Amino acid sequence: MNLIEAIQGVPDYRHARGIRHRLWIILTIVLLGSCTGYWGYKPLAEFTKNHRLSLIKLLDLSPDIQFPSASTFRNIMMSIDFQILAELFNVWAEKSLPINFKELFAIDGKCIKSTVTGGNQSYQNFVSIVSVSVYSHQQGWVIRHQAMENNKNSEISVVEELIKKLYGHHIVITADALHCQKKLLS
Repeated sequence: MNLIEAIQGVPDYRHARGIRHRLWIILTIVLLGSCTGYWGYKPLAEFTKNHRLSLIKLLDLSPDIQFPSASTFRNIMMSIDFQILAELFNVWAEKSLPINFKELFAIDGKCIKSTVTGGNQSYQNFVSIVSVSVYSHQQGWVIRHQAMENNKNSEISVVEELIKKLYGHHIVITADALHCQKKLLS
């Protein structure tokens, strides 16, 4: 299974009547655009304009395709279930990306932009992606993702779960000071 086939496995929650763009195409554009520095809804729409011919050829699309607008990217990203994406990515990465002996990994949690809710309340919520990232100059890729909402679980518990999944690979993992606790060492 290649990455596009994995992305095609994401269930489309939208009503068939209003669909103009296939979900896998939108998500693939988000992935490619993000990897090349097009962060945000308007930059992703700009990415499709700047790389139209390459996208058509790469994704084997019709030459007269209309790519999604910035508002379409926004609507999809605001309503997508990141847990499903993370699980599909992890399945693909486990099969496709080798983990080398004594390879160096870093674990860090990052908040996805514009996902804060309850900004005026004493306890805010935000969606965060905690990922195990490869910092090897040989590889240069992410091998695991785990979605996390801070009002449901903590970064510490998600990192513990990811480390357990990597147990037995004989690798080196670095993490923020947050994860340097005695209970995590056992």
